Amino acid sequence: MEIWDGYFSDGTLANYDLIRGEPIPQGLYHLVCEVLVRHVDGEYLLMRRDTCKPNYGGYYEATAGGSALKGEDKIACAKRELLEETGISSNDLTEICRSISHDTIYYGFLCVTDCDKSSIILQEGETISFKWVSKKDFIRFVNSNEMIDTQRERFYNYFLLMGYIQ
Repeated sequence: MEIWDGYFSDGTLANYDLIRGEPIPQGLYHLVCEVLVRHVDGEYLLMRRDTCKPNYGGYYEATAGGSALKGEDKIACAKRELLEETGISSNDLTEICRSISHDTIYYGFLCVTDCDKSSIILQEGETISFKWVSKKDFIRFVNSNEMIDTQRERFYNYFLLMGYIQ
């Protein structure tokens, strides 16, 4: 059983436990963190979701991420999810976006890394492959129907600021 902290829309703790798979009460939210990974050489990491995942199975996504566990703040969640889904350990995370959708508060981070690009570790049940793409190919990805729409929406202002949205 996965337990999450409940939050109010302003991001403050509600002192209410949420259980994954159970309805989230009206006015409460759970926290999800997503990490966009850019290598120091300018390439971006895309992770392919496991085909068994009910939502967007087999799609490439531009982030590693997931729900914050009880007691985790957004930074701890982002670091854990990044490590679990890619094998990348980083203390260099920059918050680049925040949004609310339905019953979820999303925080988006950018990780710039100098990791060995061949050392990416896949998480069983979550990811089945990865690829590094040039900035040009990343921009093409962001502007294509290959990118998960909701992810593009959450990162829209960042992508617009960076000139990635055409």
